[in-house]
Order: sequence, then C-alpha cells, then structure tokens
Amino acid sequence: MSSSSAKLIECRNEQGIYILELNNPPANAYSHDLLRELDQAILDARFDDTVHVIVIRGQGEKFFCAGADIKHLRGRSPQFRYNFSLHGNETLLRLEQTPKLVIAAINGHALGGGLEIALACDLRVAKEDGGTLGLPEINLGLFPGMGGTQRLSRLVGKGRAIEIMATGRTLTFEEAHTLGIVNAIFEKESFWEDVVAYARQFAPPHKASKAVGNIKRSVQSGLEMSLSDGLSLERELLQQLFESEDAEEGMTAFIEKRMAAFKGR
Repeated sequence: MSSSSAKLIECRNEQGIYILELNNPPANAYSHDLLRELDQAILDARFDDTVHVIVIRGQGEKFFCAGADIKHLRGRSPQFRYNFSLHGNETLLRLEQTPKLVIAAINGHALGGGLEIALACDLRVAKEDGGTLGLPEINLGLFPGMGGTQRLSRLVGKGRAIEIMATGRTLTFEEAHTLGIVNAIFEKESFWEDVVAYARQFAPPHKASKAVGNIKRSVQSGLEMSLSDGLSLERELLQQLFESEDAEEGMTAFIEKRMAAFKGR
C-alpha cells in the first residue's frame, strides 16, 4: 500500500506497520465522515498483504480522541443518532475481527468514544503523564454507545466497569495500567520511537504475523463461544498455520538451532 492522505484520517505503511492517525484537531473527535474514513482505512489495511501490524494514534500531543463530536450530533434526529452509533459499532467490530494485531498508541486524552476505539484494539500503550482516559457519557445523560459497556466490563470486570461508567470519572494512564486497561506506558520523550519498536516485535522477521493474527482471531471469537466450539475454532486456525511458509521456517529453524526469519506468509 502506498502512503495516502485523507482529510480526517492519515494513513501510511512503514515497512509493514500501518499507521492510522486520527486527524481532526483540536481534539480528534469523530463525526460520521471520520467514521467512514476510519472504516475504509481498516478495510485497506485488512486487504493489504504487506501490512502486518496496525497502529492507531491521534494527531498532535494532547488528544488521542475525545470521542464523538457532540456539535455534530446535536439537533440530529434520533434515527440519525441510532445509525451513527450502529456504524460505530460495525466499524470497531471490523477492527476487532481483522486478523492483524492492532495497537492503540494513546498519546493524549482518550475519552468517551476515543477510549472505546482504544478498547477495540488488541493492545493499548500510553505516554507517560500524557493524559487521562474514561467513559464520561453519564455527564451527558447518556452511556457509552460504541462498545464501552461491553468491552470495558470484559477487560476489568463488571463491578469495576459499572463504577467507572456510572461515576464518569477519568483515570490517569498509570491507574489504567494498574487496572489492566493499558498494557504498557512509555516515556514521553521517546514515546513514538518506543511505540514503533513495540509494534515491530510482532512483525516479520521477528514474528510470524499470520500466527499473531490467528491468536487474535482465536481469542476474540473463541471467548464468545462454548469451550468445545472455541477448541474447534482453535484447531481450524492452527491447521491454516500448519500450511504456511512461516510454520515451515519456524520448525526448520528450531531443528537447525537458529533464529527463524519469518516473512508473513
């Protein structure tokens, strides 16, 4: 995929790391137009065989994403608002089901729908002292409508998730790390360099990216199934890997007592 530029989403492929930047200053809030571009960017990455890992970040230093553009929703019909929420659900499900690892690089405040975008990613890393995150929709007389009630409760447990959403309180990145919402915190001076290095460990030649993607698929889909059905899915995904070039390379390298050089095939 060649580098491309869009009005609200900036995308580029850097040696297999697909960087997707929300670009709607000052707070990178999302409108219907931004969701449409995000949806298309996810599809572009999914169909590009040269993309191994997706990284989502916000433009600038202050906000990852502040959630939905309230001015965009105010005055709209209830049907428009419903379809807006539905499209957000569909877009994030597409992100969640794409068989490539997705990392949220939370470089600033992630609030409301912004946190919901991050929760739909597989891993979340944050910048030291970079901001806060939370689901404060209760303060608008609403509640999270892009998967927050479902994904946060699966991540931190029902009681803690309800408390966070019902109070509308925000968490520091350090608190979120303690709760397991954030996987790692990187120093602000080297944040982006650390994010790229973190992402590259999951891409060829270091890792077999198809295997990483199938781990994701097995976990994301399998957790919603019975144990028996989940094990069946696991076997099918494993068989796909047995047929891959990278599996042959990995087993051969093991026998030859050398580091494998994976190609993502």
